[in-house]
Amino acid sequence: QVQLGESGGGLVQAGGSLRLSCAASGRTGSRYAMGWFRQAPGKEREFVAGITWSGGNTDYADSVKGRFTISRDNAKNTVYLQMNSLKPEDTSVYYCAAKNTPKYSGIYYYTYEYDHWGQGTQVTVSS
Repeated sequence: QVQLGESGGGLVQAGGSLRLSCAASGRTGSRYAMGWFRQAPGKEREFVAGITWSGGNTDYADSVKGRFTISRDNAKNTVYLQMNSLKPEDTSVYYCAAKNTPKYSGIYYYTYEYDHWGQGTQVTVSS
């Protein structure tokens, strides 16, 4: 079992930056593709960014392309989401998720594809 813990959320003005971290503990020896999702009140959880186990491939939702960057440090069992040029519409609870990929590791876009989830961290962007 893998446990995920997000940190780095907070309140920021529009145009500002935040860096979220997601630390994995437990059975971290397996290969996991990782994703960041977000959920605003009254809305469904949506894909934000994904990264393969090796970190060689990434992808982003159109709404964050060019502003957000996902990265990972497997030695530290940590995934990051650097968020720049934040907008009020980025306000959400942000979740990291892990998908066990023992053989092929791709980018996964749907919540049902992931095996493990963190508790989330609140990001609030003021206008």
